[in-house]
Amino acid sequence: TRGMVPPNEFIPVAERTGMIIEIGDWILAEAARHCAFWAERDLTNFHISLNLSPIQFSQSDLTDNVARFLNDSGLDPSRLELELTESAIMTDAETNIAKLRALKDLGLALAVDDFGTGYSSLNYLKRFPIDTLKIDQTFVADLASPDGGAIVDAILALSQTLNLQVIAEGVETLEQVRYLMDRECDM
Repeated sequence: TRGMVPPNEFIPVAERTGMIIEIGDWILAEAARHCAFWAERDLTNFHISLNLSPIQFSQSDLTDNVARFLNDSGLDPSRLELELTESAIMTDAETNIAKLRALKDLGLALAVDDFGTGYSSLNYLKRFPIDTLKIDQTFVADLASPDGGAIVDAILALSQTLNLQVIAEGVETLEQVRYLMDRECDM
């Protein structure tokens, strides 16, 4: 009766009710199904990124679930990237470093999604075995302001110094594209 319900509405409800675990399992199964479909058609040159909620990331059997997904789908682990929010990995940083390393040992890539919106400690950021920082779209939308540009520039400089790929989310104008390309943003 309500029509399409956008993720910014249903994901918080799913997290509060615990349904995010079932939704995450369904997403993994659907991703595995699509990967098998593409492989059957000799479409092998692709990467897939999956967002994990903080609740999913906190599951003790996460690494086993991801390993099972890779085995069931036949997906080359180098084609998979898991996206986690800053707040998810910072809750118990020491424990999460070990969990992130276990995921990396499976051969996949890790990204910090919506970077800049949480409370990262730069000390931990350099210790996390991550590959990519994704600049939150709110910073990209504010590029025209001096402060907005300064924040994006700082994230780009940090990423380059730590040898991380950087992706800007929510790029909508040619000016934003030019700004980011001039500063060697990866994507």
